[in-house]
Amino acid sequence: MKHALVATAVFVLAAAPAFAQATPKPVSSTDETFMLNTAKAGMAEVELGKLAAQNASSDSVKKFGQRMVDDHSKGNDELKTLAASKNVVLPSEVDAQDKAMKDKMAAMKGEAFDREYMAMMVGGHTKVVESFRTEAKSGQDADLKAWVTKTLPAIEAHLKLAQDTNRAVGTAGVKK
Repeated sequence: MKHALVATAVFVLAAAPAFAQATPKPVSSTDETFMLNTAKAGMAEVELGKLAAQNASSDSVKKFGQRMVDDHSKGNDELKTLAASKNVVLPSEVDAQDKAMKDKMAAMKGEAFDREYMAMMVGGHTKVVESFRTEAKSGQDADLKAWVTKTLPAIEAHLKLAQDTNRAVGTAGVKK
C-alpha cells in the first residue's frame, strides 16, 4: 500500500510539468476582446459578402463580395483555431446589430445595394485596418500578434479594393 502511494505521488509529480504545459497561458483581456471583435466582424463580412454576390448589380461589387466570403471564411477558420488554443470561445453567429444590418441590406437590390454596401465596406475595413495595426503594435500574445501581422496585408488589400470598387460604383463618401 505504501509503495503504491509513493508510486502514485511520483507519477503525479512527474506528470505535473506536462499538465502545466498543456494548459495555455490565458490571453490578456485586450487580446481576447480583439479576437472577439475580429471574429464578429469576420462573420458579418461573410454574410454581407454572400448578399453582395446575389444582390449587387455591378460585376465588380459581386466579385468583391465573393472575395470577402472567401478571404474572411479562411481568416475566420484560422482565428477559431488560434482562439481555441488559447481557451477563448468565439461567437458562433452574428450578433443582433449585424443581423439587423444584413436584414436591411437583404431588402436592397441593384445600384442602391452597390452604393450602400461599398460605402459600408470602406468604412468597415478602415476601422479593421486600424484595429489590426494597433494589435500588431501593442498586442501581448505572441501567437496572436503573428497571425495579425500575417493577416494585415490582406486586410489592407481589402480596404484598397473596397475604395477602388466604391469609386467605380459612384460613391465617394465613407459610411461609418
